[in-house]
Amino acid sequence: MKTSLVNSLSVSLVIATAYVCSAQAEIEYSGSAAFEQRYFLQDPLYPQQSRDNASVYFAPELFTALNDGSDTILFRGFYRLDQRDQERTHGDIRELLWSHIGDDWEVKTGIGKVFWGQTESLHLVDIINQTDAIEAIDGEDKLGQPMVAVSLYKDWGNFTLFALPYFRERTFAGMDGRLRGPLNIDTDNPLYESEDEEKNLDWAARWQHTLGDWEVGLSYFDGTSREPDFVPGLNAQSEVVLRPYYSQIQQVGVDVLAIVEAWIIKFEAIQRSGDTQDYWAMVGGFEYTSVGVFDSIYDIGWLMEYQYDDRQELATSSAQNDLLFGARWVFNDIDGTEVLFGVVQDLDYSNVRSGFVEASSRINDHWKWRLDAYLFSSDEPTEVSFLLRRDDYVQFSLEYYF
Repeated sequence: MKTSLVNSLSVSLVIATAYVCSAQAEIEYSGSAAFEQRYFLQDPLYPQQSRDNASVYFAPELFTALNDGSDTILFRGFYRLDQRDQERTHGDIRELLWSHIGDDWEVKTGIGKVFWGQTESLHLVDIINQTDAIEAIDGEDKLGQPMVAVSLYKDWGNFTLFALPYFRERTFAGMDGRLRGPLNIDTDNPLYESEDEEKNLDWAARWQHTLGDWEVGLSYFDGTSREPDFVPGLNAQSEVVLRPYYSQIQQVGVDVLAIVEAWIIKFEAIQRSGDTQDYWAMVGGFEYTSVGVFDSIYDIGWLMEYQYDDRQELATSSAQNDLLFGARWVFNDIDGTEVLFGVVQDLDYSNVRSGFVEASSRINDHWKWRLDAYLFSSDEPTEVSFLLRRDDYVQFSLEYYF
């Protein structure tokens, strides 16, 4: 995290804390902490790596409401300590957000998290927050984004305009970490298309509305791409490294969700333009829920989604012509036990596929266990997944909520 950002975040936290204390507001304190153990099923590709890895994280949360609920202040922090990878030992302010609510409008300012999207396997339209890529392979973890957001809630839909004054660089595994390529990514020397670099003023807008059974979202983004390209270079030790390059892009997105009886229809698509390449991509499919299968209390949701990227072999992700098959097993028990598993098959190469399992359940009011597994199979050097062909892993987490 850059010094300027740390200083601005510290100032914001001091101001927010002083405001809360002066108002003598009641502060709600909660959060979570966890121990995680990963075990990799194959020997690593690179000598610096290991087959097992342990880590712990702490995620506190503070919340207070003022002026009869018209104003709120939310703080969510995060810190992880990793056994092997010093790049994965990191902290972040996920959210430090002041919100003011009017009759049919709302203003939020500070550091926030915004999620756009509907599909299960890929979130194409979700572009406000930067991915915290060292946390997990699924891209669900995000860094906090400095922002000002103004929302209107009208009969014709909800509309939000975002000003994003500071860019967050993507995180990457270090040389001792796994789920990486052969070259070190030099995050200390990124490249930008914008002369303002990380201080480029990005902006975005989104309209969302419910039309009968259909929930429709339209979005636009103009600013620094959250997804970097990579430029070869030399570091101070004359070693070959990859420098992240963040270009300026414009992206139009659409996302759709429809619930029709036992069917959930999901769709996302984007059109992106920039200095590197113009392209469009989509992901769409359905989830069908079988309630009380075999006269039991269990529900099973069957999932299928198709992923397409018209860059094809030039795509920076493996989701350029792929099909997901999966199932969500809901136990409907008091502990909220669920299991989600699936396989993503590349339709261009029969020998390229990946699989995942996500399972979790509560132990009691404070404790929860979680099991995650990711498997990769690829014999095609041109595929992005080829870099992960020996990084199959299983992770067990023991989580505490307070």
